[in-house]
Amino acid sequence: MKISVVVPVHNETDNVGSLIAEIHQALSSQEAYEMIFVDDGSTDDTGAKLQQAMQQYPSLRVVKHQRACGQSRAVHTGIVAAQYPWIATLDGDGQNDPADIPKLVAAWHEQNDSNLWMLAGFRHQRNDTGWRKFSSKFANGIRQALLHDATPDSGCGLKLFMRDKFLALPYFDHIHRFLPALVRMAGGQVISVKVNHRARHFGQSKYGTLDRALVGIVDLAGVVWLKRRHSLPVISEVKRG
Repeated sequence: MKISVVVPVHNETDNVGSLIAEIHQALSSQEAYEMIFVDDGSTDDTGAKLQQAMQQYPSLRVVKHQRACGQSRAVHTGIVAAQYPWIATLDGDGQNDPADIPKLVAAWHEQNDSNLWMLAGFRHQRNDTGWRKFSSKFANGIRQALLHDATPDSGCGLKLFMRDKFLALPYFDHIHRFLPALVRMAGGQVISVKVNHRARHFGQSKYGTLDRALVGIVDLAGVVWLKRRHSLPVISEVKRG
């Protein structure tokens, strides 16, 4: 499998070096891979660290936003720039474990289903505060009740999916939180795979619980609307008599 690993980063100067090394180690046995780090308007030394790492890792590519545009736009920018048909995404804070990417690849091969468009990471043992774990579980419960996406943890940054299927989806800010529902709506299958989740060692989270909840309510209503307005025709071609 040929994989482009897309990592959005904003002010993660202390995390990018080790994350690049871990991705390289995890995917060195793959058929082909590349790392695309999207610097989303960082104001610290993240850009300099990435440029330095490019000298050591030929598979590393860096794309830069001149101003911060948010995680979803950074992910989209990286996927547009990617050259391989499969995309793996990771959060830039180091909490997703790159060693789990081969686990997602193996799960896809086990299924051997061309209609399996996405494998979503499931952080079954979260290394977060009690409040963050509670709020995430609560939000996931509401999302599943309304969208029926059959995904216990759609907010996990670690995912593996087909590039062309992603680019065919309607884009909006915060799309990354609803990808399983949108993929299923488009006719693809999604399965969840248990993955590791690590504590953040450097930097600070870019999201607050309250602001994420408020934005999430608006986005959820929008996805519910999209789902209700979407239909999948059964298509057959009429043959000449």
